[in-house]
Amino acid sequence: MKKRIAAALALAATLALAGCGDDQPSGQAGVDTPVPDPLRIATEGAYPPYNMTDPSGKLIGFEIDLANEICRRLEVACQITAQNWDGIIPGLQAGRYDAIMAGMSITTERQQVVDFTTGYATTPGYFVALNDSPLHQLDTGLERVNLTVIDPVEQTAIDQMKEALKGKTVGVQVATIHANFLDTYLGDVVSIRRYDTQENLALDLSAGRIDAGLADAVAWSPFLNSPAGQNAGYIGPGFDGGVFGQGIGIAVRKDEPRLLAALNDTIAAMKEDGTIRQMAEQWFGFDASMH
Repeated sequence: MKKRIAAALALAATLALAGCGDDQPSGQAGVDTPVPDPLRIATEGAYPPYNMTDPSGKLIGFEIDLANEICRRLEVACQITAQNWDGIIPGLQAGRYDAIMAGMSITTERQQVVDFTTGYATTPGYFVALNDSPLHQLDTGLERVNLTVIDPVEQTAIDQMKEALKGKTVGVQVATIHANFLDTYLGDVVSIRRYDTQENLALDLSAGRIDAGLADAVAWSPFLNSPAGQNAGYIGPGFDGGVFGQGIGIAVRKDEPRLLAALNDTIAAMKEDGTIRQMAEQWFGFDASMH
């Protein structure tokens, strides 16, 4: 009897040890790897075209495609789940997932609690005016102006925009980075009308009560694709960098430097070979990638 009990205890111990490995996150048990397998990624699923949920409940969007390609290149499985925005950073810190890809802007405040990869996308701010406006005659020769380090060509484009908009009324949503841009760069030459919502800004623009509006390209999309917006379009270049921030990046915990490095290397390679640009053009209709 004692021998049978001893044998049973030995077998139980062996099974328990084997079972311990099953409780560890895949790709981490007993192996010193920089990237977990599967790589668990949280997204919001409610910020098109970055991330959204289709009628069948499937997560789709620019970041979903980007996440899957990152995982493919890192040779790990991708596990993407939707999380409420309000709790998405606390969930990361609690270890419920390994990274966040949710259209999350890289800001100084967030960098206090999480680390970010280099930015992979940004949707620039654009001016929009009615198609019969003389503002559409403006041609700066640039598609994008980066305000982080303004070169002479970009400064010329800014000066051309200021001259074209001088004396005009420009609408913007209150308490936004776009309002900050107008205050900083055009506050001395335009009349700024501030709106509580982007919808009200668009209504006044379509009614001709303002000469132009400034907002994020994604924010403009519903209006420009609606019947009311068919008589309006972008003017001048898109603006990013500087007061517009450092773009959208992947957030990871502060104690994951090797994961951060692996993600950065993969993002750099995808920028270099044009993959992110192609994905951005597919989902946004223009190149929203960070260069």
